[in-house]
Amino acid sequence: MTLFRRQLLTSALAVLAGVTALPRKVLGAVSQKGIYRLMQGPMLGAVGPDRVRLHMRCSACATLTVEYATNPDFSGSKVSAGVATGPDTDYIALIELTGLTPATRYAYRILIDGQPDGYQKRLAPFHFTTAPVVGQRQPFTVAFGSCARIQAAEVQPIWDAIAAQDPDLFLWLGDNVYHDTLEPQIMDEMWRWQRSVPNLEPILRTVPQLAIWDDHDYGLNDHDRTNPVKDIALASFKKYWANPSYGLPDAPGVFFAFSYGDVDFFMLDSRYHRDPNEAPDTPQKTLLGARQLQWLKDGLKKSRASFKIIACGSGWSNAKGPGGDSWAAFLNERDALFDFIRDAKIEGVVLLSGDTHVGELNAIPASEKGGYDLYDLVSSPLAQDPELANASRKPEKRIRPAYVSDVNFGSLRFDFDPEPRLTFVLRNSRGQAAWAPFILRASDLRNGVSTWAEKSKAPA
Repeated sequence: MTLFRRQLLTSALAVLAGVTALPRKVLGAVSQKGIYRLMQGPMLGAVGPDRVRLHMRCSACATLTVEYATNPDFSGSKVSAGVATGPDTDYIALIELTGLTPATRYAYRILIDGQPDGYQKRLAPFHFTTAPVVGQRQPFTVAFGSCARIQAAEVQPIWDAIAAQDPDLFLWLGDNVYHDTLEPQIMDEMWRWQRSVPNLEPILRTVPQLAIWDDHDYGLNDHDRTNPVKDIALASFKKYWANPSYGLPDAPGVFFAFSYGDVDFFMLDSRYHRDPNEAPDTPQKTLLGARQLQWLKDGLKKSRASFKIIACGSGWSNAKGPGGDSWAAFLNERDALFDFIRDAKIEGVVLLSGDTHVGELNAIPASEKGGYDLYDLVSSPLAQDPELANASRKPEKRIRPAYVSDVNFGSLRFDFDPEPRLTFVLRNSRGQAAWAPFILRASDLRNGVSTWAEKSKAPA
């Protein structure tokens, strides 16, 4: 054997054994199984004034910890309890940091068997900011969107535009991936595929991510409670997100609520308990299911926040018509909910949704029934072609023309001085505004106040 072939064989055997020429201190934990590293993540999840959840997936069985500090140089740092990864959990670790200081920025990094992930050492330390104290009237920004079809868009420039806005939270409102399958392994694979989008990875590490689902990440197109693998889909969803909670003990699903400063968010599950769209729209027909609906009503009644945001994967307007895949097929339940908001004198409700593959700003004129006008702020799609035909649908009231020129995301700015107000801007893949900013004041969202006609006038 020639010297060259002997060297080549030696190099090949070294690679197969998982050994590289890079030193251990650069790459991190090394064992007979190779160089341990994160396959996906870290991703920030639920955040509160004194805690934050982090989601990550490792390349092997290892113990993961989070080192964190208020100083970027990690002086005075703390290290979380360790979480072991393995095949039973798809090598995923979910770590919650507690005892944090409200409204404070922390630097953090992931340790694998006590060593920093060498492949991430070249990056600046990651960071997160805890939420303000509940009820504190501190300005903040939320970005949101829906419909990220990676099969149609493996490169997703929208995330660069979102990162440039530096939101405090990002809300995924469904069709976050397009499973379009009943196979459990493919569902898991779709989550991993989307998490690996290069443009997305930086924002996952620095902006808390909270998610609900719609039909395509629940199962198949327009799927409802009859989905034969809905519990498998739910298990896959819970495995790959770091929400504060999922459903109730007596009502499975992805719905949950959380507070951020002086705003309460109610994130709904529009699929698990949903009757088929095509069923007759009687008072008994349900999109949410009785238990989730009661949970929502109870939460709204208890809320003292200036704004109550109700987010749903399905659109709130009647634009899709009877039998459509939206609240349009469930108007009895929708309108009864709106009547409850009026009768219970619940102020400050604003609606969010996705799904439609166009950006929208619509109003449901509940002021005509003694309540106040309810606004549906819609962002779709994040990553696939908009659908021009959907712009011709006719919701109750269009406040802005449907936006079909580009992918888009929604931006909500909450301010509280001199009075609580919300500013909604729909932005495209370059971060440019699709329309003039839309402003809602808390005083607009009280019984007896009608605003839709004035707000639908073309901005000056």
